[in-house]
Amino acid sequence: MSGIRWNRLPSLLIRGLAIAGVGIVCFLFGWFEGLERLGLNGLFTLRGPILPASPIVIVSIDEDSFDELQLPWPWPRSVHAQLVQTLAAGHPAAIGLDVLFAEPSLLGPEDDQALGKAIKQAGHVVLAAALSEVDGGFYRKEDLNPPIPVIRTYAAGYGPANLLIDEDAVIRQAQLRISHQNQHLKGLDLLLYEEARKAGIPGAPLPRSPFWINFRGGPHTFVTIPYYRVLTGEIAPERFRDHIVLVGATSPLLHDLYSTPFALSGDMPGVEIHANVLETLLQGIAITRVPWSIPLILLIGGGLLAVGISLATNPLRAGLMLGGLTLGYWFLGYWWFVSFHVWLDLVPFPFACIAGYSVAFVERFLRVQRDKRRLALYFSPTVLNEIVHRHPGTTLNCQRRIVTVLFADIRGFTTLTEQLPPEKTAIFLRTYLTDLTEIIFQHGGMIDKYMGDAIMALYNAPLDQPAHANHAVLTALAIQRHLPRLADALDTSPPIPLACGIGIHTGEALVGTIGSAQRFEYTAIGDSVNLAARLETLTKTYGVSILISESTYKQVQGRVIARFLDEVTVKGTARSVKIYTVLDRDTRHAPRVVLKTGTVRLTNNGQNLVGTLNDLSLQGLSILDANGTMHPGDEGTLSLTVPTHPHPLIFHGQVIWRNGTRAGLRVVATSSETRHIFHYIMARMLQ
Repeated sequence: MSGIRWNRLPSLLIRGLAIAGVGIVCFLFGWFEGLERLGLNGLFTLRGPILPASPIVIVSIDEDSFDELQLPWPWPRSVHAQLVQTLAAGHPAAIGLDVLFAEPSLLGPEDDQALGKAIKQAGHVVLAAALSEVDGGFYRKEDLNPPIPVIRTYAAGYGPANLLIDEDAVIRQAQLRISHQNQHLKGLDLLLYEEARKAGIPGAPLPRSPFWINFRGGPHTFVTIPYYRVLTGEIAPERFRDHIVLVGATSPLLHDLYSTPFALSGDMPGVEIHANVLETLLQGIAITRVPWSIPLILLIGGGLLAVGISLATNPLRAGLMLGGLTLGYWFLGYWWFVSFHVWLDLVPFPFACIAGYSVAFVERFLRVQRDKRRLALYFSPTVLNEIVHRHPGTTLNCQRRIVTVLFADIRGFTTLTEQLPPEKTAIFLRTYLTDLTEIIFQHGGMIDKYMGDAIMALYNAPLDQPAHANHAVLTALAIQRHLPRLADALDTSPPIPLACGIGIHTGEALVGTIGSAQRFEYTAIGDSVNLAARLETLTKTYGVSILISESTYKQVQGRVIARFLDEVTVKGTARSVKIYTVLDRDTRHAPRVVLKTGTVRLTNNGQNLVGTLNDLSLQGLSILDANGTMHPGDEGTLSLTVPTHPHPLIFHGQVIWRNGTRAGLRVVATSSETRHIFHYIMARMLQ
């Protein structure tokens, strides 16, 4: 992680608080609730079903009972009376009838009286009512729909069995009391809870209403016995001793099915929802949602954390870290839910993480695009990608570092422009600078600046580059090898020789973004830069294409072929500098002319090597009938006589290889004039 600079803390705070502000608005307006409800469903699903701990039994009015009894709905109330009497014989703690008796029986008063009598004899029977509401626009009508008096008179109580349904049509909450005509009526579940406590069933203190139901599972989680089996005596009454018995519809035909977190398809019977409510009340396991202040704190903290992490490291690492934090947060929420029945809001913290990451990602993307446009002219694509994905303060600020500086300049550019029309000169210069830039990029260099026909390049900046001096020298050799192609591209008659002087120095410089408030650029300044420029100028004096300083030579010694030339006092400095020229190790790629005529003589302090010219290139030659005492590595003055020129050409030469009477020599022109003549001769021979 690259870290966050202290001067960016105000910006981080602004971003984090802005994200938190958006999240707080979403939270306060309830825009997270849909996702939170889905999250609660997921918590129940991950937890899975749990066996109920309370003594609750459901007697179900199901399809099998309809088939066995062969009675149309509504069943005669005398049938219900028979069921109540059978259940009462087993001495249950309480009986809850989740069936409405709001209208007199179609079979007459005797039918209603039979049920009322059975309820009186049984005791501990709680009946259901159904609160209905009609909104007429200008008025609102409420109706409790209680059991008729003859049935409810001797009941332990009756209360609304209405269920709270969320906006997504899923039941997750329950209420103890229901408001009706300025009264707070006890609901069916609260009445059954009180009857169970009177019968000696342990129960926890009541939660605040409304409360979140801690569902034990989906349909058939509670013991369920078909209605007809109790009525026919298949189930002994003793099975219900000291139990809370809930009687209600489970058949789809009676339309008392709902959706719950465990039954999202809508197949949970209302009677079993009441069983879950009773279990929640008796066991004291109502789900407790964290206070509203906790999500607000999570939004603020998560926003600041997400922005800080996203700005402090790369997108992949930030994404992994924030993803890990989010998973850890969700695991914490799951653990609290399972262990302590606490519902930790699952959306605020992930929202803050995603929003913070997105803001930082967009900011980083825009910065990368801006930096790419600004820096693409100076750095190779590889180096550019490294720079723009790091913090700018760690790579482009001014710092002293060891760099290798390369200056390259076209020889005789003024003369060249005089021979070419302006349009062609501009096209050539563009091609020349483009090709040299590509060569520099290929060797890991960066373009510091263009100065007319000259170009300045840096190595080992802004990123560390092992063997940077060697890369600079290889760049110079590659440029020299490319010059014949550029000369051919001029397409002039007669051909115009093209030469380039290159100076290279390795040393300390001040490197970084330098300039004014209006305009700045990434560059290097210092004596090392000046020395490299002076070496480029000296290539004219010494008649060589490449000059390197002693400090560069020490870095590349043994990697390239270099020859000591002189020790000079460079203009502008008081110290003397040893200078070397560099020779190309591989000349096989250079254009070559086979002559098999002409004389070659290499001499040095009495030693010599004489032979007949076999072939010739811009970089070297080979000879036949070689005779003499000089061997590979030996250097000296090289005299070349060719039929196309009346006078011998004088070079500095070096034996590269020797095999019997054949030998190969490398050629270095000792003056600008000799080099131009040599290039001219080669151009004519290659036509």
